[in-house]
Amino acid sequence: MKNHKEYNFKYTEISTITELSTEEQNLVNQSLEALKTSYSPYSKFKVGAAALLENGEVILGSNQENGAYPSGLCAERVALFYAGAKYPGVPVKCLAVSACFEGEQTKSPVSPCGACRQVMIETQHIGKKPMRIILTGSEKSIVIENSAFLLPFNFVNTDKIFE
Repeated sequence: MKNHKEYNFKYTEISTITELSTEEQNLVNQSLEALKTSYSPYSKFKVGAAALLENGEVILGSNQENGAYPSGLCAERVALFYAGAKYPGVPVKCLAVSACFEGEQTKSPVSPCGACRQVMIETQHIGKKPMRIILTGSEKSIVIENSAFLLPFNFVNTDKIFE
């Protein structure tokens, strides 16, 4: 028996970060600050991430390339892995991600790669709370209420994520 199903989710598109709470505006600004620590001599594509933990701590990450490609690591995973190492089990409330190419912030937000999406979901699963994602660009940003929406059929039991 075939059972056709549909997967949908809502997200919010904003034209300026001033539409976010003050706490989230600060987080976006910290993700932009994290761009300065990106090591991206090969792609010239810098990515910065800022993770706001439930305990109020903010952990920054930036992409780190390596000449022995693909040995580098994305900004999102740098931030989330460091948050997990420094504050094990503390939920991540929100993750802001920004990018720039050759010194200019991207106009549209950059979407995380599949590996980063999987790590976001696992981080959310460990924290037992939804993680809000803010993807920023200079002309628009996207706010996603639950990181699980970014990767259906992930490796974590989604029934528990959506409870």
